[in-house]
Amino acid sequence: MNGNGKKRERLERLLDLAQVYRSWNRKELAGALGRDPTKLVPGSGNPKLDLVMHLAEALDWSIGDVSECLLNEDALEERVIQMEHSTIDTFDSMDAKALEAHENGLFTDMERFADMAYRLAESPTQRALACIRSFGAWDGLGRYSKSLESAQRGLMECPIDDEIRRALQSNLANAYYTLWHLVEARATSAELIENYGSNPPTTTWDRCSQAFSYYVLGNTYRRLIGTEPVHAAKHAGTTIQHLEACQALCRELAEEAPYWDAVGRTAEGGIIEAQVITGQRDARSALADITDALGSAVDLEAFENADSIESHGWWCIYGCNIAIRHVTDEKDLQRYMALFTNKADEIANKLDNWSMRERVFSMQYQGHRRFVGWTGQEIPMTIDSEDIKMITGTMGRFPRFRKTGWNILQSANVVQA
Repeated sequence: MNGNGKKRERLERLLDLAQVYRSWNRKELAGALGRDPTKLVPGSGNPKLDLVMHLAEALDWSIGDVSECLLNEDALEERVIQMEHSTIDTFDSMDAKALEAHENGLFTDMERFADMAYRLAESPTQRALACIRSFGAWDGLGRYSKSLESAQRGLMECPIDDEIRRALQSNLANAYYTLWHLVEARATSAELIENYGSNPPTTTWDRCSQAFSYYVLGNTYRRLIGTEPVHAAKHAGTTIQHLEACQALCRELAEEAPYWDAVGRTAEGGIIEAQVITGQRDARSALADITDALGSAVDLEAFENADSIESHGWWCIYGCNIAIRHVTDEKDLQRYMALFTNKADEIANKLDNWSMRERVFSMQYQGHRRFVGWTGQEIPMTIDSEDIKMITGTMGRFPRFRKTGWNILQSANVVQA
């Protein structure tokens, strides 16, 4: 069968699927699509945009979903399977499968189950909850723009339970923070914290959202130390205030879930970075403490959960920030940067953590530019084919990183892995 024949066949299958989904006859389907029943499928197999739009409405899909299935047989097959499952599954069963996939780190499966849960949802609150699952899946896959879209889509549902709305807002704040949209991250998390100040949380879910809001707001101010250096001391003080509040809440939540131990420990590392700015800690002492802490992360296989490993990785990033800002001896700086970026890179690869990879590559580039300035020689960075793959992936996920990524790719020496 030629290309046009395959396109017509895929369009026919989508039309049949819409007809079954809506329990329509062919005449009713044609009426919904604004077409003559005898002329639903063009000879070229390429439907006009208005037909794609009406077909998306008939299937309760997005226009992008319909377009993908028209172009890709595998995507169509997966959608057909999902539609078949929807006749026997329920929202609760798909939501449970999404949670199980999350616990097992199967984020591609989690997104598939979250999407099916969204389609099976019978209320705005259920659709919003499915968006929370979708957020977790895209976040786990390092597709942070997608996770941002999931949180925004969930918040568009109305009316939804306030508890679910606040959880989505904390997710939204985290997505903004991860993508370096710091103004938006600050505004969203600060609004949540203000709300909890007036209406203290009464459920575990709200307590988690409150703790995470403090985590995001504290770390947003920590990043603002570098992006707004003229206000560094003020931002550092605010960082400490919010991350200490996060720590206190994490200590309470850790009694119910070990995950919060790791979040509290990560917050502690951010406090150390900020305390060096405020003068409460000496830079060398802080770097020594971070270096000592990494002694327990020599063997990553010894850790029982990924959250503890991730916390060590972020301490490495905080150590890089401290070294870049405060170590003037260039030999010592390069030693610290090599130590911290190597371990953070190992952890990022172990966890497939794209947010950490972005920081690792950025820090390596900063350290290299300092080395060039110190030696006065334009010595290129050295990367291998795996680095090229990871840098390219990071550029796709972080628009802010693209300039740095291009600089690395265009100037580095490439060696065989």
